[in-house]
Amino acid sequence: MPDFLILHIVFWSSAVLLLWSYVAYPLLMHICSQSYNENAIRYNSKDALPRVTVLMSVYNEEKYIEEKISTLLSQNYDGQLEIYIGSDDSSDKTNEIVEQIAQQNDKLHFIHFEKRRGKPSVINDLHELIQNDFSKKHIYVLTDANVMLAPNVISIIVSHFKNEAIGLVDAHMTYSGVRDEGISTSENTYLNGEVKLKHNESKVTKKMIGPFGGCYALRSELYTSIPSHFLVDDFYLAMNVFSEGYLAINDLSAICREPVTHHLLQEYGRKKRIAAGNFQNLLHYVHLFNPLTKLGLSLISHKLIRWIGPFLILLIIGSCILLAAKSSAFYFYILLAIIIWAVLIPMMDFVLSKLKINVGLLRSISYFNLMNVALLAGFFKYISGVKEGTWNRTER
Repeated sequence: MPDFLILHIVFWSSAVLLLWSYVAYPLLMHICSQSYNENAIRYNSKDALPRVTVLMSVYNEEKYIEEKISTLLSQNYDGQLEIYIGSDDSSDKTNEIVEQIAQQNDKLHFIHFEKRRGKPSVINDLHELIQNDFSKKHIYVLTDANVMLAPNVISIIVSHFKNEAIGLVDAHMTYSGVRDEGISTSENTYLNGEVKLKHNESKVTKKMIGPFGGCYALRSELYTSIPSHFLVDDFYLAMNVFSEGYLAINDLSAICREPVTHHLLQEYGRKKRIAAGNFQNLLHYVHLFNPLTKLGLSLISHKLIRWIGPFLILLIIGSCILLAAKSSAFYFYILLAIIIWAVLIPMMDFVLSKLKINVGLLRSISYFNLMNVALLAGFFKYISGVKEGTWNRTER
């Protein structure tokens, strides 16, 4: 009887945690956000605006880099704006394109690093270069080469830094190129849900749990050197903002555009890398995951439970098998539903996709399964040791 009770506890506690993270917590944030206002302490046209420095690491971005630089140079920011681009030893035409544009615009500064080391090392070196030349206190905008900014993005996100309590401001990432085939629709649905959840956290707690990384602003004095082997630099910097006692918010009116991925295996590799990086950050900032604080509760609800989600799913499956073996009809049917969810639906989705038939619900379930397999693989990548911060960009 005690073993039977333990199996029940394992099954239901694991299921409740997953439901809390994916359903109840986002719903709670949505409901609570209706009673909160967004940051109102902002720079206006009469204020002296802070200096802004854009930091960008690039590696083989010839497909996007010219358009990206164009969106940066066309920003309608009225303050001083400088752009620093570091090439992580690009081997395509990226260096040639950036050098040519830099020769025609003195706002753009280009540094070609001749040894590939990964994005964290490039950003760290750009930071050190800038700090040697300029006053320490200004605003960094960190952005990726394939993320295109609307003309008012920098002016919007920087305006929030008049509020001295705010340390980080995230832009609103939108996604282009969504189509029925591949996983882009499912990826877009999930990411849009994340946008809404982070915005609601931004309103309720003023401590949004991590920027999307494609475009966000940070007080330069809160920049801390990123370990060269870390794989998720944006979350690392956001956690440092919290460690220093500052707030992190986003602004949905600062719209950026990024192409969404279609390729399942490439996206699996990206999520595996991100998962490994998340566990790196967890160990480094474990002191912030205190469930007795608002920040800790949000970190656990939004991030930690999802990171350990594959293990919770394995506990659900294992306890369900044992309970069903004890002649429990209820758990037998639950086990049957799990088999359909985890095995039959992905098989059906795969076969139908080969026939050019795309069923959104089936694809979304397959995407959820893929995401959890990648999280599990990322955990084992983490415990096996991550020695460098380089990776290959996901094709989009």
